[in-house]
Amino acid sequence: MAPATTSPAPSPTPSATPSAAPSAGEGEFLNPVINRDFPDPHVIREGDTYYAYATTGSGKNLQSATSKDLVSWTLLDDPLPKLASWSGLTPLFSETPHMATWAPAAAKIDGKFVLYYTTPALDTPRPDGVPSQCIGVAVSDSPDGPFVDSSKAPIVCQADLGGSIDSTYFLDENGKQYLIWKNDGNCCGTDTRFFIQELTPNGLALRGEPTDMGVDNDTTWERFVIEAPTLIRHEGTYYLFFSGNDFASAAYAVGYATSDKVTGPYTDAEENPILKTVRNVVAGPGHQSIVTDRDGDLWMTYHAWDVKHIGYQNGGRRAMWIDELVFEGDRAVVRGPDVGPQPIP
Repeated sequence: MAPATTSPAPSPTPSATPSAAPSAGEGEFLNPVINRDFPDPHVIREGDTYYAYATTGSGKNLQSATSKDLVSWTLLDDPLPKLASWSGLTPLFSETPHMATWAPAAAKIDGKFVLYYTTPALDTPRPDGVPSQCIGVAVSDSPDGPFVDSSKAPIVCQADLGGSIDSTYFLDENGKQYLIWKNDGNCCGTDTRFFIQELTPNGLALRGEPTDMGVDNDTTWERFVIEAPTLIRHEGTYYLFFSGNDFASAAYAVGYATSDKVTGPYTDAEENPILKTVRNVVAGPGHQSIVTDRDGDLWMTYHAWDVKHIGYQNGGRRAMWIDELVFEGDRAVVRGPDVGPQPIP
């Protein structure tokens, strides 16, 4: 995830002030479900168990957790204890080298668990001369890791476009597999766009050429950046969810675009954004993933700031929330941000 920018954030969406702190009864839960810094969460289900992966924190390259119900989570060890040989600590945002391992996304492919993640390519500079953030791929026999990246280079790295970040996996109904990502143009004053490319059967390499999905940071709510693509297919239509604006502000939010072809071009929904700040409740929800629960219902997982502490410079943290994703006709609707109480999935 890129650092905060200098652009001012618009005012949060108005909402009534809660009269009292909510409490959960039997069979109910309150957001956030991981009440600590757990940014860019990606959640998968393997059998009856859920696994969540998140950006670097607590001295780990990546964070992970597990749950039986999407609500009560147990933290796990670092799922990626060792970076690839081409990556490592980087002075990306300051002169002091530090971790910059972001936005993991996992999938079960050909009997293995494959983890795509963003990490510095130390010998691949972007236009401003610092190491590019690029996409690595690691493999494990188990969803809780450890994942091992034995590659000699990133799976994709558009250094001339600022780098490649925020990858996600998509399996189409015809069995074709794709990797989706964004170029890190907001690092270097260029457009940010989404790309899609077919994966090999084992998910460890790309084949063919990338396709621009036709979505640009060209609307007011997105301001200067789009990121965190997530793709699902519903009743013959492809829904590309994404986040936009400054992640360290109340303006950060989630929208979506649709297409009748997996590669696009995609058209923005008129009602965007569909998940945004609620005054006095939560701020800057975004960097979503979508998981199907045991009953077949869809849940959007995302991070959000406490309304009193927006941004790390203000003592904030990005905790993990979940809310149900439904369709009303051809419109995607997130029933949130909802602090609760609401029924446990």
